[in-house]
Amino acid sequence: MTASQPVEGVPQELVVAVVPAKDEEARIGATLAALRLLPQVGAVVVVDDGSSDQTAHVAEWAGQVEVVRHERNRGKAAAMTTGVARAQEIMPGAPVLFVDADLEETAVELGPIITPVLVGMAEMTIAVLPPQQGAAGLGLVVRAATAGIRQLTGWEPTQPLSGQRCLTREALLDAMPLARGWGVEVGLTVDVIRSGGRVLEIPCEVRHRATGRDLASQTHRARQLADVSLALAERSGVPDKVREGGIEGSRIAREQGSRLAQTARERGVPLARRTASQVNEQVQRHGRPLLDRARAAYEDRARKQHPDA
Repeated sequence: MTASQPVEGVPQELVVAVVPAKDEEARIGATLAALRLLPQVGAVVVVDDGSSDQTAHVAEWAGQVEVVRHERNRGKAAAMTTGVARAQEIMPGAPVLFVDADLEETAVELGPIITPVLVGMAEMTIAVLPPQQGAAGLGLVVRAATAGIRQLTGWEPTQPLSGQRCLTREALLDAMPLARGWGVEVGLTVDVIRSGGRVLEIPCEVRHRATGRDLASQTHRARQLADVSLALAERSGVPDKVREGGIEGSRIAREQGSRLAQTARERGVPLARRTASQVNEQVQRHGRPLLDRARAAYEDRARKQHPDA
C-alpha cells in the first residue's frame, strides 16, 4: 500500500491523528507506522484507555507519538475527548483525525478523508469501509443508528458507526461534550449536521478486526445499541421524562450485558445465548418507544417552526 500524496493547491495545513486504544498491543504498532506515512498527519496522540496489556508501551516504542494513559477504562468517548484536549495543546486549531487502533497497515488509506477537510469542502468526513472479512453481525445497531440519524437530521448515512473521521476544530467544539461510550459516532454526526456542518462519506480501503458472533461480540453489540439509543434520545429534544426513560433503558441493557458475560463463565454458551436474546428484547422494549416519541416530537417542532412547508 502507498501513502496518499499531497494534492496540488491544498493548503499546507496538517491534522492531528487521535487514536483511542484498549488492549491493542498486537495491532497498534502497525497502525502508528502507517499513520506516519500520511503527509497530512502532523502529530499522533494515542490514548491508552486502561489497557491490561502493553498497548501504551508499544505506542511509546513506535516513536514520534504522544501517549496519554487512563488508569482505568473510561470508554471510547472519554478516550477521544482526552485525545482532543492533547491535540489542541500540540497543534492549536488543527483538524482532528480519529483513527481506530486496529487498522494496522491499512491506516495509510485514510488520506481521502483528510483532504476535503483541509481544503474546506466539508466540516466532517467519514470513511466508508469495504465489506469486512469475518464480520457476522445482524445489522441491528446499524439500522437503529441510521434510522435515528435520519429522523433527527434528514440525512441518511451509509455507515453511521464508522470510527474513522476527520473534523475541523470548530465542528468538533460544536459537538462537545461527546456522546458517551459507543454512541459517540452517532452523536458526532447529529451534532455536526445540526450546527450547519457539511458531512461527506468517502470510500477508503481500510480494514479492521471484525466483530463475530461469540459471547464477547454479542455483549459488545448490546452495550453499543444501548449507547446509540441514549445518544439519539439525548439529541431528540423530548421532555426530561422521556430522556430518563432512555437512561433507564441504557442502564438495563448494560446490566444485562454484564450478566451475559458472567453467565457465559458460569453456565456455558447455550444459556448465555438465551441471555443475549434477552438483552436485545430489553433494549427494544425501552429504546424503540423512546425513539418513536423522539421522532414525533421532532416532526411536531419542525411543523411549528415551518407551518407553510
